[in-house]
Amino acid sequence: MQQMDPAAAAGMLQQQLGPWHKAVADPAAAQETVLHNLVKDYAKTRYGAEHGAAHIATIDDYRRAFPIRSYPEMKPVIDQVMRGDTEALLWEPALGWAITRGTTKGESKFIPMTPTDLRMRVSAGRAVMQYVAETRRFDVFQGVNLNLNFPSVVGTVNVGDDEVEYGYSSGIYTKHVSTRTPVRSVPTQEAIDALGGGKTVSDWNRRFALAYEQCKDQQVTLVGGVCSTALQFGRYLRKTHQIYPKALWQTQIMTLGSQPGINTTHSPALTALYGQAAIREIYGATEGMFGQQRDEKRAWVPNYDLFFFEVRTARGLKLLHEMRPGEMGSLVVSTPVLPRYEIGDKILAFKAPYFRCIGRNEWWVPLRYAWQEMVSLNLGQL
Repeated sequence: MQQMDPAAAAGMLQQQLGPWHKAVADPAAAQETVLHNLVKDYAKTRYGAEHGAAHIATIDDYRRAFPIRSYPEMKPVIDQVMRGDTEALLWEPALGWAITRGTTKGESKFIPMTPTDLRMRVSAGRAVMQYVAETRRFDVFQGVNLNLNFPSVVGTVNVGDDEVEYGYSSGIYTKHVSTRTPVRSVPTQEAIDALGGGKTVSDWNRRFALAYEQCKDQQVTLVGGVCSTALQFGRYLRKTHQIYPKALWQTQIMTLGSQPGINTTHSPALTALYGQAAIREIYGATEGMFGQQRDEKRAWVPNYDLFFFEVRTARGLKLLHEMRPGEMGSLVVSTPVLPRYEIGDKILAFKAPYFRCIGRNEWWVPLRYAWQEMVSLNLGQL
């Protein structure tokens, strides 16, 4: 990639980051705007019409009209879309489907992705954009992103009379971030997809071998993807090639997600394998990219300009930005596809605007988090 002009790069970063910064500065106003835009589109669907989306003017109206629902509760409507009845839930056709890795009670969730939804998923690139904006390290873009993601295409599913591709959300994010930002991923997502969608050790060894062969002579400035996969790749290199990633590359930043404790529990192992790279956490799921770390404080900041956020807490339902430091609860998101969807994650609030996802919404998760904080000597610090 040709060297970027600093002025042009700074302008691009401001365009990418400006809406996020503005929303974080005034989350209440941003959330009202987001909700207004969402319900306007929900009204174009039968699900939205059944819940009176066209008549919603306030947040209280929205809460009265639309129930909070989990995936099993939304699945009958999603199944209607899969049978070809798009307008049951969507106001624009699905371009593809994202699938979970089967961590929700052993079953994979299928989530339709629309053009609007896919444009929002590009927000996965905000973590590295923010790092470059702060450090002025534009040379991050001169190197490549070591792509260790799951396949973006695993197979096809019949949706009505059409055959549509489905794949893992992490791979889908990477494919679209690579096409809409200066970040260049190696191997390409298409090359990873060509190896198939298996999840066995041998499947991952083939992906790791591809990544090593294509990146060993490259300048890897960025490592992005699932935290556990980045750790597995580092151990694979040590076992197979007797070398650590830090001996091959001078990685500047790692943008990782899909696992609690990235900045605390897992950071010593990441540093041992990859060296003194900046670690920036991304908080996302199959349903969307909801936040990313913006600075050295070890927590993520919500995408208030893209999604509408609520939380079930011990003191009742709150907007995410209304939570007090130390308060936790179950996150409810509204996306272009899913109104008031309880995602199943437990969120912990710090001083605004910082949050952590500490795990799934199980009773024992706060106990595990407290233990890990003590063992890591983090003790609740940002």
